[in-house]
Amino acid sequence: MSVIHATEESFANEIADGLVLVDFYADWCGPCKMIAPVLDELAQEVEKTAKVVKVNVDHCKEVAAEYQVMSIPTLILFKDGQAIQQTVGFQPKASLLSLIETNK
Repeated sequence: MSVIHATEESFANEIADGLVLVDFYADWCGPCKMIAPVLDELAQEVEKTAKVVKVNVDHCKEVAAEYQVMSIPTLILFKDGQAIQQTVGFQPKASLLSLIETNK
């Protein structure tokens, strides 16, 4: 499965079931551009256990505000709609894999 791009309207539905890693990003953000290919690879590797969703903070301001995203990239892991863990800044794929594996 590839990365899913959520909107204000689709966000709640995207995180409702199972494990979902959400990347809050912006198109102009350097570290966000660096982590994008990592997330693309990750989405392929974890497709059976989790999904990866991207939220553009410039287009989804209400969602970003709801989860108090102050810096980007912010990555929040959701389990059945509940935020369970959060990291800020570039993360290597191994760290993200570990985050998903430990919260299955």
